[in-house]
Amino acid sequence: MTATETHMIREIREIPDATARLLDFSSKALAEAGRDIRARNPAFLVTVARGSSDHVASFMKYAVELTAGIPVASVGPSVASIYGAKLRLAGSACLAISQSGKSPDIVAMAEEAKRGGALTVALTNTADSPLARASDHSIDIAAGVEKSVAATKTFVNSAVAGLALLAHCTEDEDLLAALGELPKHFSKAVACDWSRLAGALDDGNSLFILGRGPSFAIANEAALKFKETCGVHAEAYSAAEVMHGPWALVTPGFPVLALAARDRSEPSMAETAEALGAKEATVFMTSDLARNATRLPFAATGHPLTDPLALVVSFYAFVEAFARHRGLNPDEPRNLKKVTETR
Repeated sequence: MTATETHMIREIREIPDATARLLDFSSKALAEAGRDIRARNPAFLVTVARGSSDHVASFMKYAVELTAGIPVASVGPSVASIYGAKLRLAGSACLAISQSGKSPDIVAMAEEAKRGGALTVALTNTADSPLARASDHSIDIAAGVEKSVAATKTFVNSAVAGLALLAHCTEDEDLLAALGELPKHFSKAVACDWSRLAGALDDGNSLFILGRGPSFAIANEAALKFKETCGVHAEAYSAAEVMHGPWALVTPGFPVLALAARDRSEPSMAETAEALGAKEATVFMTSDLARNATRLPFAATGHPLTDPLALVVSFYAFVEAFARHRGLNPDEPRNLKKVTETR
């Protein structure tokens, strides 16, 4: 356990400023890329990413499909780098997401997407990276140096950049306005106290994390962070899917974290939380609709697509503290390093 303040918590506290910096520094590039996507009028969009960046891609899948009506599919990077397959992507757009922009398989897939006819857009924290150079448009997410192995501010800035790109593409002024308000909402989110969740996790080594729609992508990110920083086995499920096979694992006291956003899925999330509570699971939920669940505080942002991002900021603050509570240093996860250059 580290005796000093971790890089991770410092970077979590930087999220509001990092978001403001992105929206200012990369506004022109985001607007230009958004206009190009609108002019292309793509029949479909593909994403290329791994790890936390792939959770950003999943978040963007929901955001794009819900607001632009464009179907989105994730393309496996190894399709190009290992198998050498050629994809027919004429008339599409491709969103490649990588903090370092250095992973050979991500770069190879972006290059192949461009050859296949896609308009390619990179979201990266390294402006002069191979991925940036390989793409038609490169968006610098401007998060600044991230020293912690666990991505936090780069995840959030990648998702904010994706939403800004979408807003410019669809000329959604309400979403653009909501993004401009995010720094102040993120400051509130960092301060949300989820410490009551820690007690439910002390006696076990596994939990479910639930979401639905855009918040399901956030649930996947949260599950990864539990594994990375705390050595806790966490599995993310849709609030609909957990009622099927995974339901068999629920026993009295089994911990469940339900990440509910202020969108149309919130009532169904509450129904699932109530059903799990009736089975004596220990359920925590970010909603005022919680009944058989302990309500966790949340920072409402006033927009259904930005609400899930405030939830992940609050979660990051909790999981950093929980890792230290378990005697671990979240800056140095076992077996991991900051940049993974997969092929």
